[in-house]
Amino acid sequence: MRDLREEIIATSLDLFDRYGFHGVSVNQIVEASETSKGGFYHHFQSKDELLFVIHDTFITYVLKEAQAANVVHSSPVEKIQAVIRAFVHVFDLYKPHISVFYQESTYLKPPYDQQIKKKRDQFKDLVFSVIEEGQKSGHFRKELPLEITGMAILGMVNWLYKWYKRGGRYSIDQIADVFTDLVLHALLPVREDVVVEQEWLHVPFFYEYK
Repeated sequence: MRDLREEIIATSLDLFDRYGFHGVSVNQIVEASETSKGGFYHHFQSKDELLFVIHDTFITYVLKEAQAANVVHSSPVEKIQAVIRAFVHVFDLYKPHISVFYQESTYLKPPYDQQIKKKRDQFKDLVFSVIEEGQKSGHFRKELPLEITGMAILGMVNWLYKWYKRGGRYSIDQIADVFTDLVLHALLPVREDVVVEQEWLHVPFFYEYK
């Protein structure tokens, strides 16, 4: 059973998705979540803070997961796989939050927007640093431009919000398999001593041998 704070967030996600941020009042959120204004303002100072919390929830999650992967794994090849898998999974864990984020992020007040941007930049910098680490160590192709490579990975995964559907043909784990395989084949140098299959943290579902 969800507590009141979670109930307000879940109700707001549904209302914002259907009517937009400015199309929903605090009164509507209160009524739909079967609480009072006192209950709402006990957990959130304003509707603007509520929108910030919705955004901050999934960005904080994926940033922490990426930071943990960067500590747990020593090889940049393992790090990039763990980061991508965590990034992909956030689109399943927080799908409603992300949908609202892309629809309503322009309405974030400057102080909140700056906090979100800071965490997004931290995540981007972490992805870039893992790629750079791999290039310097010889694990990744050095000829690839760092910024373009990093943004290509981020863009590929970010686009999930447009087409991923729970219960669709492929599970989120299978999508993560494909994305990590694509990235490894792009990053790893083409040499006889480098075999992609030996670098996997998780064997992709579409390979016949497991």
